[in-house]
Amino acid sequence: MMNVRRFLFLFVTLIIVNFSFANDTIIVHKDPRLDILSQKQVQINKHSLMMTSNGQYKGFRVQLASTSSRDDAFKMKTDLLLKFPDEKAYVIFQSPYFKVRIGNFLKKDDAEKFRKQYAKLLPPGVYIVEDAIDYTPTEEDLNQ
Repeated sequence: MMNVRRFLFLFVTLIIVNFSFANDTIIVHKDPRLDILSQKQVQINKHSLMMTSNGQYKGFRVQLASTSSRDDAFKMKTDLLLKFPDEKAYVIFQSPYFKVRIGNFLKKDDAEKFRKQYAKLLPPGVYIVEDAIDYTPTEEDLNQ
């Protein structure tokens, strides 16, 4: 019984002491260069989220065909380069198919605009796929 009273007395005393010191304030003097360092780290993190492990950017392309014929795939690529000289066309081999893709779009909306704008010039059934793209970031991209 005596131990229980001592315990209760000690417990109540600790609670009172704890509440009496709860209103203390702590003042931290921070070097302003830490804010600059934090902002740079945020930019680096955003930039690295946009990249794949092999150094390319995560983006989108428009896939036009998936065929088992290598010759058909490269013929389609040649036709695409003639129709769209400003865009890059790719033939990717993912066994057992050759996939024909066009464009390097950072945003899915841009790939969708391309697909809609040239729907009449593209074969039916084209769709947008995620892919590692060739992209050179602008100064604006690096400073966002």
